[in-house]
Amino acid sequence: MILERNRRSQLALLLIALLAAIAGQTEAQKAAKQTAVSTCASKEKCHTCIQTEGCAWCMQPDFKGQSRCYQNTSLLCPEEFAYSPITLEEILVNNKLTNENKVAGGGGYSMSGESSNTWSSSYSESSSSSSSSSSSLSGSNYEFRSAGEIVQIQPQSIRLALRVNEKHNIKIRYSQAEGYPVDLYYLMDLSKSMQDDKDKLSTLGDKLSETMKRITNNFHLGFGSFVDKVLMPYVSTIPKKLEHPCEDCKAPYGYHNHMPLNNNTESFSNEVKNATVSGNLDAPEGGFDAIMQAIACRSQIGWRQQARRLLVFSTDAGFHYAGDGKLGGVIAPNDGECHLNEEGGYTHSTLQDYPSISQINQKVKDNAINIIFAVTSNQLSVYEKLVEHIQGASAAKLDNDSSNVVELVKEEYRKISSSVEMKDNATGDVKITYYSSCLSNGPELQTSKCDNLKEGQQVSFTAQIQLLKCPEDPRDWTQTIYISPVGINEVMQIQLNMLCSCPCEQQGSTGYQEQASSCSSHGTSMCGICNCDDSYFGNKCECSATDLTSKFANDTSCRADSTSTTDCSGRGNCVCGACECHKRLNHAEIISGKHCECDNFSCERNRNQLCSGPDHGTCECGRCKCKPGWTGANCGCQESNDTCMPPEGGEVCSGHGTCKCGVCKCTVTDQGRFSGRHCEKCPTCSGRCQELKDCVQCQMYKTGELKNGDDCARNCTQFVPVGVEKVEIDETKDEQMCTFFDEDDCKFMFKYSEQGELHVFAQENKECPPKVFMLGIVLGVIAAIVLVGLAVLLLWKLLTTIHDRREFARFEKERRNAKWDTGENPIYKQATSTFKNPMYAGK
Repeated sequence: MILERNRRSQLALLLIALLAAIAGQTEAQKAAKQTAVSTCASKEKCHTCIQTEGCAWCMQPDFKGQSRCYQNTSLLCPEEFAYSPITLEEILVNNKLTNENKVAGGGGYSMSGESSNTWSSSYSESSSSSSSSSSSLSGSNYEFRSAGEIVQIQPQSIRLALRVNEKHNIKIRYSQAEGYPVDLYYLMDLSKSMQDDKDKLSTLGDKLSETMKRITNNFHLGFGSFVDKVLMPYVSTIPKKLEHPCEDCKAPYGYHNHMPLNNNTESFSNEVKNATVSGNLDAPEGGFDAIMQAIACRSQIGWRQQARRLLVFSTDAGFHYAGDGKLGGVIAPNDGECHLNEEGGYTHSTLQDYPSISQINQKVKDNAINIIFAVTSNQLSVYEKLVEHIQGASAAKLDNDSSNVVELVKEEYRKISSSVEMKDNATGDVKITYYSSCLSNGPELQTSKCDNLKEGQQVSFTAQIQLLKCPEDPRDWTQTIYISPVGINEVMQIQLNMLCSCPCEQQGSTGYQEQASSCSSHGTSMCGICNCDDSYFGNKCECSATDLTSKFANDTSCRADSTSTTDCSGRGNCVCGACECHKRLNHAEIISGKHCECDNFSCERNRNQLCSGPDHGTCECGRCKCKPGWTGANCGCQESNDTCMPPEGGEVCSGHGTCKCGVCKCTVTDQGRFSGRHCEKCPTCSGRCQELKDCVQCQMYKTGELKNGDDCARNCTQFVPVGVEKVEIDETKDEQMCTFFDEDDCKFMFKYSEQGELHVFAQENKECPPKVFMLGIVLGVIAAIVLVGLAVLLLWKLLTTIHDRREFARFEKERRNAKWDTGENPIYKQATSTFKNPMYAGK
């Protein structure tokens, strides 16, 4: 039974919580709906209306509503006059992925070159269809990829029309093609400290080529080197040092491209072997100059259009960056352009400053290059922080002699090629969020990166595009967005058309009419509203601004007094000196008055009813006008006091309160606090308890002030208490309970009633606290203190005895281990010394 009762209680609590949650959600939905309605109604132009989420514009010429901009779910406007543009998507180029074509064709990379003109329209829940709300997205030509080109991202081109704050999902498919071309450019620091690294790399060139060819048979390899700017304080400018800065060193230089990218990988080892080291003064090197030129000079380096581009940066030192050039007197900033001569040398090394990290990052993103920083252990932490600011970059530990360079490049390439990360060039007005389940079969999570991919495996991304706001410049309402995998020179192009304007606001469109009769021939009708000429104003351009003698030349007649700065109380429009009050969505709610100061909906409410309901009163000009029999600010109070009269008659509220709005408000007096519907009860009043106390004590318990002699019989003649085992109140008999404590701290209770005669019922036995043997308690406390003291003394004695015995045992052990005679003092020395003369022969 108890378990069943608990189960029922839990179910009841769950039901209550569920109902509360539903009620809260309903209230939140109502509040959100009211907010949306008010937001739409505040928009006065068509283009500002459709730029607001969930709003539509009504172009009806004789529109009678409050605002032409309304919530899209309402039916305030006929369908043929409603304008609410919808999101439209058209796939322009949709070539199949290379791996799909290879499977379909049985080998080889034959491309079909087909495109899809399929429309995919996404309608918002609040959109309403209309003949004028469609957006045409056709009429442009695009070049498709030619047969033989590798395709790793699908689709390739999309046209999208999008409203503000609407979210649209685009599916993107990616698959790494098997044997995808690889361009690897090895950029090496050839300062003197890298001599052993260069020698080792020259012997490992063939192994590096063979390793990369196992990954892809379409592999190009290149080589370049760098030192630093030929200026003080980077290198020594002494003429002798400029020719030979160190032993077996050639003249210093900024950057040199020794070997452009090509498939003649056998020459790589020779180029590395023939390259000569140089020397400089400071620790950081000019590597950023070399990186910028290696990326910017695409044709000179030989970067291919379709290939994974790797730039291996090898060094054992730090790097100079933007601003360091001022130390050598170079103040011109780096322009990010290519400045290589025919021999492959950097011509602007001493003319331009080092590039900044952001410039390097931008160049890397623009050219889809993955930089691998192969650095020694003492510089690894610096470059690990650097790669956080360069897209697609990574850092790895290089042995002091570069002996692990092959394994390093192989491992870093595996990391790069086994992951795909989507990036885009969207501006701040457009937000793109990526979702993907990667290789799992679970739901899509918010991520733009998938790892652990293999060649041929396919992953899908969902790009959620949201237009946050329309740019201020209308020329920016059409943008081209590129989505691409990091490090892959393939993109998906999105031609975005932002739906920020209405066609009816453009000349030559339906709904646009100059000098329209609906505008008194003094303005242009656009989307159903009048855009008046400079000399006229008003909703229909009916007011002339040049008529200075008109009493309507200003708007003072639309204001309540000279101190008011708001026309028509802020709830209407001043048209030719007269207020036209706004109209409410609820046609039963009316704003009225000369200055729109009155309404019939803002009065006080009672129980969610205006003026307590139509039976109690009506709302007139913001105040309740009560019907006969009702009063109060919300007409919720009865005028009569009938409901405050006790049933048995008597005074209003039994004489212990006042009648307010048909309800007794009980008072608090010296006797106590009155309560009840008619203030007829007083639970805290003492009554006759104190008067009857002494007689009950002496008659029932032989105690109290009247217990001596004949005091009890002489003073207690009105009643004789009746003994009961337990005193309980019967409210139907108007009984009063009395509780007291006597001199022995014993509790006794009795009750009395005065229905005709006085009747007293008292508790037979008093409730006394148990007696306490104080002497035993005192003696027990004393004994406990003595015992605790003895125990502490015994413990102290035991501890000191153990300590003394340990010290004595240690002393005995040291005495037995002594190497001297215990009878003599080992540190004692005699006062005399004896010497023998070796020349003395006894004579």
